[in-house]
Amino acid sequence: MQDYAASLTQYERLKTREVNVGGLLIGNYNPIRLQTMTTTDTMDTTATVAQTIRCIEAGAELVRITAPSKKEAENLLNIKNELNRLGYHVPLVADIHFTPNAAEIAARIIEKVRVNPGNYVDKKKFEQIEYTDAEYLEEIERIRERFTPLVKICKEYGTAMRIGTNHGSLSDRIMSRYGDTHIGMVESAMEFLRIARDENYHNIVLSMKASNPQVMVQAYRLLTGTMFQEFDECYPLHLGVTEAGDGEDGRVKSAVGMGTLLEDGIGDTVRVSLTEEPEAEIPVCRDLVKRYPQATDIPSENSNEKITVNTQKYNTSFAVGNIGAGHVPVVIADFSKVENITPKSLESIGYTYDEATDKWSISDLAADYIFTGKPELSFALPGTLKVITWPQYWAESTDQTKYFPIFSDAEFMEADAESDTLNFVMIDASGAEPLPSEILEDLSKDRTVVICLSSTDKNAMQSIRKRYWELAAAGVQNPTIIITDSNWKTADEHLIHYATEAGALLLDGYGNGVCFGMTANAYKTFSASFEQETLSGRNYNTNANIEQFVNSTAFSILQATRTRISKTEYISCPSCGRTLFDLQETTAMIRSRTNHLKGVKIAIMGCIVNGPGEMADADFGYVGSGVGKITLYKGKDVVKKNVDSDVAVDELISLLKENEAWVEPA
Repeated sequence: MQDYAASLTQYERLKTREVNVGGLLIGNYNPIRLQTMTTTDTMDTTATVAQTIRCIEAGAELVRITAPSKKEAENLLNIKNELNRLGYHVPLVADIHFTPNAAEIAARIIEKVRVNPGNYVDKKKFEQIEYTDAEYLEEIERIRERFTPLVKICKEYGTAMRIGTNHGSLSDRIMSRYGDTHIGMVESAMEFLRIARDENYHNIVLSMKASNPQVMVQAYRLLTGTMFQEFDECYPLHLGVTEAGDGEDGRVKSAVGMGTLLEDGIGDTVRVSLTEEPEAEIPVCRDLVKRYPQATDIPSENSNEKITVNTQKYNTSFAVGNIGAGHVPVVIADFSKVENITPKSLESIGYTYDEATDKWSISDLAADYIFTGKPELSFALPGTLKVITWPQYWAESTDQTKYFPIFSDAEFMEADAESDTLNFVMIDASGAEPLPSEILEDLSKDRTVVICLSSTDKNAMQSIRKRYWELAAAGVQNPTIIITDSNWKTADEHLIHYATEAGALLLDGYGNGVCFGMTANAYKTFSASFEQETLSGRNYNTNANIEQFVNSTAFSILQATRTRISKTEYISCPSCGRTLFDLQETTAMIRSRTNHLKGVKIAIMGCIVNGPGEMADADFGYVGSGVGKITLYKGKDVVKKNVDSDVAVDELISLLKENEAWVEPA
């Protein structure tokens, strides 16, 4: 197995086989396709058709519908016929988990079936089983015997297939040999793919989903490299982060995982799994994909320099103050466009001033620095907050333990005065020319310098990543800040831009801090349209402003990349026809009572299919086990079964308290 080699310097789409899904072509430089999944009961034809139409009209090019048993699979014919009667012909996908005979029925009716290798033939009972090589091969043959009939049906009927591995539902057999790893995810899919290829069936898309974006990215990269190594070709890839959640967190987690791969040209169809109505997923998919208008361009024969990309920690910096080795990444808030900065202004970045007591309160989402580009502020700062400004204003400041200068690289080389403790030096990562060796040498010798990397290139992530390689090659170990400015218009567009461009670097271990801002035009446009209702699902105060939005996004991205944990994490499935309670309402209820539990991961799953498997990364789980019934988990272990949903949230909180994971809200 080997990782995918991506272009070092620019975006270049990965070449994949072309797959036909009812006339919709996926892969082979066709447009990146958008899809979603219905949440209605599949046996309710009218509701499922109506919701499918809403998804299509929102822009879905494929719509997935759950078929957990034979009766739902058979009803797909009624759904398809009614959609066709109404003039809608978008391909449908049957979602299959435990029931091979349902897949075989669906494959004769609709355009695509999705099977999960972890539970299609294999079972998951959380049992450790030691297999000899002979026993393991016997299990592979058992899978071949049970899976081959579906392959032959798909081949006969021209039906496409997605082999969709999920991190949380790896079988006991795979877990016993490979552990809970991305390697096991890849091997699980490859077993099924080899069987299909033996039958000369190639109308296949693959996916490697996980609720942890880092695991998800590792798996897709390894899968692509492995397919090229074994087959000298790659099948199309369906991208998704499972159980991403809702609101800001769901969008950020999806953009970090999917955006990291899209930046390197990986991905032929996307689905954003939000705990919201399915049609709400499509605009987020579109915002992700529209960043790559060149996705349909066929690369020239002169291939760019390639690097093997894998998710690991590259950064081995020393520390400068609280930035670098041994410290979590810092957040720098851009206040350069705030005309009059007052104590009230700092509420947007986590600092609240009480004039009566002359004290500051500091939240878990408090920025570490602000950049002002202005003279010294007229009030005393909170104890932990520091200011970055231009050298001339820094030189005039009365408290140089609180104020620090930021230079361009040329300015720093020629500066007559600099801080004895902390200097920020900006390096423009744009363009193809390598960094001057004299600058690299000078910076590497200065233990007060924090390097700030930014790029105005269209492929800014690759430009900055290339500079990291240059810094490493030159032995430069100064801590670094990733600066990302957005020129988009809407809240989701800005959020996806930051999460994709900076998140892709953070996920691979680059960067000791972030600073997000907007171009002057973008800031002006966003200011004019900024309204509370445009930020649904984001827990902002009633006086929310751009600075709060950007600051909250920064902390969400650090959380999603697992580089700085500052709040509760919710692993929440997007609901489907199997869901046994109102997921959106329940998620909101649980969030409202637990969102102060910093670092605790709570999974909220609609049914047993998305139960202990899909919440593999969670500390506690709330899983539908029957109509009006909930099963509570600690990790993967069942703690309480069949709890009435009316009291299940209270029981969850009791479980948190019993395990010393609860603190009273402030």
